[in-house]
Amino acid sequence: MTRKITVGGVEIGGGAPVTVQSMTNTRTDDVEATVSQIISLKTAGCDIVRVAVPDMAAARAISDIKERVDIPIVADIHFDYRLALEAAARGVDKIRINPGNIGSDDRVRAVADECGKRGIPIRIGVNGGSIEKHILAKYGAATPEAMCESALYHARLLERYGFEDIAVSMKAADVPTTVAAYRMAREMFDYPLHLGITHTGTAYGGLIKSAMGIGALLLDGIGDTLRVSLTAPPEEEVRAGIEILRAAGLRTGGVRIISCPTCGRCEIDLFSLADEAEKRLKGLNRDLTVAIMGCVVNGPGEAKEADYGIAGGRGVGILFKKGKIVKKVGEDAVLDELMAMIRADLDT
Repeated sequence: MTRKITVGGVEIGGGAPVTVQSMTNTRTDDVEATVSQIISLKTAGCDIVRVAVPDMAAARAISDIKERVDIPIVADIHFDYRLALEAAARGVDKIRINPGNIGSDDRVRAVADECGKRGIPIRIGVNGGSIEKHILAKYGAATPEAMCESALYHARLLERYGFEDIAVSMKAADVPTTVAAYRMAREMFDYPLHLGITHTGTAYGGLIKSAMGIGALLLDGIGDTLRVSLTAPPEEEVRAGIEILRAAGLRTGGVRIISCPTCGRCEIDLFSLADEAEKRLKGLNRDLTVAIMGCVVNGPGEAKEADYGIAGGRGVGILFKKGKIVKKVGEDAVLDELMAMIRADLDT
């Protein structure tokens, strides 16, 4: 089991539930836009939000942002250690930094001292494209071994100054490399692990890569927090992360929709029906499984594990609970009847 750190009241590691993170894409010094997006991310289910801190204006904005949100904020720092010091002074809950790229040992010590004094954890963020030259020369490429050695190198810099409130990530764009690095890391140290695949691409391809890599690690029992990195609105990252956790059996709550892939027996527009059902059920915060099936012959039996379900046929729809048919309605009314049945049961 990994050691535990606390980020603004949210526990990471030590057996705590796996948390979902995302990152704003607004200018951090645009406080109005950044706060608005943070609130939207929290509404989507995000547990921790990271903001970019490329300059002093962004670092100074953190105090104003913190006054207006109630979710932990992480400052993403590169190169300039003074930005880390300012973010810490402004009340940030965690800092993501690469200790090896902020300069001399004195600068690393200054950040470690300031964060240690204020109880601010540091995530060491190792990316396959930014490993130190001496480590790349040793391994010849961004191998899993190189990524783990880089993480340990940075951790030792912090520990040299008595700082151990550390989390680690080792992200590459290549899924097998990333998975191998995290599996190796679990055997090497007990820092909490922040999972992710970097530079995954657009929403469709990126989600597949992320689900493959993050999902494989979660099923191995590896990972304490995660970010699904997508070229998409950050709220989509959050929803993807939550669904990955649900698929891995690590998070409950909310409606799970199951639906068939369709075949030659399907006589309705199941694609549209399933999409509309997902929209209507999205805001229902209940631990339910709902089936949207395309065949009245096999649908109820194939989805008998579902709490509720519908199956469509030509001109007719059926509603069922736990595989038992309870009602037949017109095809056009089946979704309205499903929602009415669910609401009636939940209100009793």
